[in-house]
Order: sequence, then structure tokens, then C-alpha cells
Amino acid sequence: MKNTLHKRLPYALSAALALVAFSGCATSQNATPAKAEAKPAVAASAPVAASAPVAAPVTAPTQHYFLVFHENGRIYPIADAKNYLAFMDVDELIYTRTRIGAGPDGETLVFGIEKKEAEDLNKLSKAEMIHDGKLEPTDPFYAEVVRDGRFHVFGNAKDFKDYLVNKEITYTFTEVGSGPKGETVIYAMNKKTSEEGRPVKLIEAFHALRQVK
Repeated sequence: MKNTLHKRLPYALSAALALVAFSGCATSQNATPAKAEAKPAVAASAPVAASAPVAAPVTAPTQHYFLVFHENGRIYPIADAKNYLAFMDVDELIYTRTRIGAGPDGETLVFGIEKKEAEDLNKLSKAEMIHDGKLEPTDPFYAEVVRDGRFHVFGNAKDFKDYLVNKEITYTFTEVGSGPKGETVIYAMNKKTSEEGRPVKLIEAFHALRQVK
């Protein structure tokens, strides 16, 4: 597997006070025994209030978006990972909505619709809302674009939006033959992330996605 990083396609004992001091005189049989020295009462310490548990930070779910430029000339926008993986496996979707000629170059768009979304077809699916700009891609974000037999992988919403506008990726890291069927995988980067070298987290995300059931 060949990896390339390139620009374009772009955490004493305390000292005892003195033990009891004894009187030094011996007493006679008739002597009255000395009274025991009263010990001061020990004040009970107030119980320490238990600290309130610290709430774990809430992490927003990752927003997914997938674009498959199919060899049949159609584009399949899908916003659900399971739906996308099923399509890549059997080459069909159960629930769809089609827009003829609505692609960037006149292609037919076939939107993948989730089962729960199909219960009310008067509402736009998530994939349609993202395509139409009614649902803005925000981080945490993960996207894949399948085109010309290659996977283009995005882990940043801005990088993906820039790609949609410019139709190219300026900074990339490419792994030849690392796709599920030996495809080339191109990881989208930006000026900052490209300086960090191999995009380990994004590569892990690509392979972890394939384990979704």
C-alpha cells in the first residue's frame, strides 16, 4: 500500500503534646486519692459533604453525508451510514426520491431516504436538506465521495463545502489499494492538517465506518 502526502487534489505522626503529667508525691494510706483530671470533650467534626458528580461533556453526534457518482450516470446523495453501506454492497436503495436533471451537470439525483423518513414523504429527507442548503454541514462531520472508482474522505465540514464549490481538493493524503475492494482512498486535508502528516484519525474513521451494522 502506497501512502503519499501531497499538495493539490489537491497526577509523622504529629508531635504529641505531652503524655499525661503525673504528680510526683507518694500518697499515704489515709490520703484522699486525687481526682482524675477531666479530659476535654472532643468536638464531633461535621460530615464532609459529598461533592456533586461532574457531568460528562455532551458530544454531538457525527453528521454523515455520502455522494456516490454511479457508473450509470446518476448521483446518489445519502445521509445515513447504514443506508450508504447497504447501497455500496447491493447497489440499490429501498427508499428513494428522484430529481431528474438536478445534478451539477444535469445528472439525475437519487436521494437515499431512511425508513423512518419514508413515513412522511411530505418532508424532505436529511440528504435532501443538506443538498438544498437547508441543513448546514457542521462538525463533527464525516463524508465520503465515491467517484471514478476512488473514495474521497472528508473529516471537516469546511473542507467538504470547499470541495463542493471548487470541485477539487487542494491538500490530500492518498493511500493506494486501501479501500474495501482495493480502491484508492484520498483523504482530504487543509493547509493546517497537511502539516501534521498522515491523517491517522481520519484513516481510522474510514475503516471504522465499515464495521457499522
